[in-house]
Amino acid sequence: MRPRTIRALASATIAITLAGCATSSAPPRKGLGPAPVARGPSPGIDGGLASRASAFEAYTRRASAIDPSFANPGEIAERLRTGAGYEPKELEAGMIAYAALAAMQEPSFVAGVKAKGRDVSRRLTTDPETALDLPGGFAAAQRANAALARRGEALADAGARVKQASYSVQRQPWSRARLTNGAQRLAAVKQAAGYRPEAADRARLTAAILEGGRRGGASPVVARGVALAALTVLGQDGAARSLLSEPRAGQCLRIAKLNYHQCLAAAGTHYEDIYCLGVHAMKDPGQCVVDATKPAKSMRRASLD
Repeated sequence: MRPRTIRALASATIAITLAGCATSSAPPRKGLGPAPVARGPSPGIDGGLASRASAFEAYTRRASAIDPSFANPGEIAERLRTGAGYEPKELEAGMIAYAALAAMQEPSFVAGVKAKGRDVSRRLTTDPETALDLPGGFAAAQRANAALARRGEALADAGARVKQASYSVQRQPWSRARLTNGAQRLAAVKQAAGYRPEAADRARLTAAILEGGRRGGASPVVARGVALAALTVLGQDGAARSLLSEPRAGQCLRIAKLNYHQCLAAAGTHYEDIYCLGVHAMKDPGQCVVDATKPAKSMRRASLD
């Protein structure tokens, strides 16, 4: 168990970061009203950081919670839309922002970045691996790695359960019935893409980030998250837009979404819809996140603190 002082500092760091979201431009959902406004946001904290991370946290949480038991076509239709609830570029940026928030829970990293000052920021946007050389940088990467892996594994495991349900549900005659609304069903799924914020999302994001843990190390996505965290601590996150994308991870997420749409377009029965959901809307993007935590051969392997 971590010492109380570290837990307190971690809680304070994420609270300050999320406070910066008070000015977020994300529109409130109808019927929910505006999100509560946090007072006195910390200068230099980009309000978009937590908003982007919430898109990742919310999708992985909602999709991982999809019930693998199906009793009727109506349940399938609802869960198909839940599985479609991400836009690839938004999820890619959200994954890196989520890694950044996790990295910021490493006290030695935050203190080291502040001690180094603005001079360390010059190479971070062009060479994100530079962030690993900062004091506490590798420890921050381990926190970011654990946070992402935990989310990706949960989603992939949930997808495997839904995939298995696509076989077992075939014992129920309704699941083998031919689909009669293919075009409308696919259109509804496509319209469900993208993050739709809910009032409790920030509290859920805070709780998720504070789960902590350490594992693995740096990867291109994790390095970008750590670099983004460093720039955020220094109040220079506005210059870090280029860090919110990573080619391999982005391509993986785009292919997963494309395969989901193509699978649904080709499906002819209800149980095939369930298969598409489990494999391409859950297992595939979950595996994309897991793969995004794996170090590339060229990545730094040890801390240079």
